[in-house]
Amino acid sequence: MTTIRKSNERGHADHGWLNSYHTFSFADYFDRSHMGFRSLRVINEDRVSPGAGFGTHGHDNMEIISYVLSGALAHKDSMGHVETLRAGEFQRISAGTGIAHSEYNGSPEEPVHFLQIWIKPEQHGLKPSYEQVKISEEEKLGKLVLVAAPEGGAMEIHQDARVLLGQVEAGKQLEYGLEKKRGAWVHLIRGEATVNGKKLSTGDAAGVTDEAQIAIQGEAGNSEVLVFDLA
Repeated sequence: MTTIRKSNERGHADHGWLNSYHTFSFADYFDRSHMGFRSLRVINEDRVSPGAGFGTHGHDNMEIISYVLSGALAHKDSMGHVETLRAGEFQRISAGTGIAHSEYNGSPEEPVHFLQIWIKPEQHGLKPSYEQVKISEEEKLGKLVLVAAPEGGAMEIHQDARVLLGQVEAGKQLEYGLEKKRGAWVHLIRGEATVNGKKLSTGDAAGVTDEAQIAIQGEAGNSEVLVFDLA
């Protein structure tokens, strides 16, 4: 079964400095039918104005992944990391026993556009850790790249989940086999595509259960997609 979650059905918050869309319940947006998908708890699409950002705040017992789509995201945390992420870069924070961090727009002139993703860890009380990687245009074109997984991915996450990133050209197809009893969440970052024959536009998503295969067909230009393979 493939169920579509339309972009315009997401929660929305416009704070002036922050324009955010919530795929699942988050902050003041609550929807009992969209509390997450298996271990995937949050996908927020954030646009932050120049010079603005999230001041120092805490997290614990969560795998937090950020993916910068455009602009620059300045990061600082209690583990001693001071970094700037640019378009195409991923950051993974395992909050574990507790971390504090801030995320600001790293440019005084351009907005930053990024996805913030939370995945529930398989166990609480892990030691906090940090990773940052860049996925090039060449790496993701025409294929699905394993960005994060318990092992074998560009980054390690502490959950039986796999996060894949790909680009598919119009008229071409990406295929992904799904093991029995697993489910997938497919988020279309940009473009036009079909997932198992169902049409998605920018910001739309599809929840896939009881299927052995995911077929992502490009419909216009280069469409970029995130696939979450979840126990």
